[in-house]
Amino acid sequence: MSESRMRWLPFELHTHTFHSDGKQSLLELAEGAKELGLAGVALTDHNTMTGLADRERVVEQTGVEVIRGLEWTTFFGHMVTLGIQDYVDWRNLSPFHIHRGIEGVHRQGGLVGVAHPFRVGSPMCTGCFWEFEVSDWAQVDYIEVWSGLFPSIRRNNERAFAFWTELLNQGHRISATCGRDWHVAEPPAEPIAATFLAIPAEETMPGPLAGAALAALGRGAAAISMGPLPLISIRSDSSAPLAGIGEVIETQAAAPTVQLELSVDFSVREGLWELQKPEVELRITSNLGTLMSCELSQALPKVVCPLKTQGLAWIRGELYGVFHGARTMIGFTNPIYFEH
Repeated sequence: MSESRMRWLPFELHTHTFHSDGKQSLLELAEGAKELGLAGVALTDHNTMTGLADRERVVEQTGVEVIRGLEWTTFFGHMVTLGIQDYVDWRNLSPFHIHRGIEGVHRQGGLVGVAHPFRVGSPMCTGCFWEFEVSDWAQVDYIEVWSGLFPSIRRNNERAFAFWTELLNQGHRISATCGRDWHVAEPPAEPIAATFLAIPAEETMPGPLAGAALAALGRGAAAISMGPLPLISIRSDSSAPLAGIGEVIETQAAAPTVQLELSVDFSVREGLWELQKPEVELRITSNLGTLMSCELSQALPKVVCPLKTQGLAWIRGELYGVFHGARTMIGFTNPIYFEH
């Protein structure tokens, strides 16, 4: 699909209401999401889907999409399941049989994601630390590598991000998301991150939006940011698009050197975040390490650089800057993959 027909819309994919341990109704959640410039949320209450009873009314009243979900909350880890219609039971799963549950979600056309895999576990947070044995990471759709408020400065998220990178280097094509783990209907005290998904322009209204969001996440067309949005794409010498975020480029069909477009969208969720310096650094990392970096700003939001494809298995963009008083990673893209 043409890039010009795609819109990058922000979502919060990990939320709770008073139907589990949250302190908000679904309506309060959606109203809060609207104030934060989000297009949609996934309701992922712990081991229950009863909070979705008012879904259609809330979506109609607020204009905020609500994706059906559930967070499996077990002694061995928490797994977010999205896009399911019926409850999938996890109670017969030992640490060695997580794939039985994953298969049950996939049979409904749903997605599964590992939630906050390195958060402190028992006794502080029962099961929060991931201990399930995953024998086939190809069956896991995504990992929540950023969790909580101001996620880039949290040590457990650094571990999750490094683990995701290790999986990519092992040849797994697995997506990454952020998740606020939103429980309370109050303005956030620290910056939030959103998972931006590439949505066809004709499917941006509530209703079709939920399916389009799940499809985007399933194919890895996702970028994460607390502020301005980093984006990357690969083009041929003729400027024809070859691959975008989440896609695979066949290197045999491409030239040994392609054109890599790096850009930053400073308009997303405008007014809801703060940069202390107007310039940001967009760094391109890969299985071969850091390949390049460039300084971008609202005055210069896009550059095109040559990229040699030899030896590359994946690349991603990482955005750094002085954000809310700290020099930190602001956001990152999911990978573009290479097939040799």
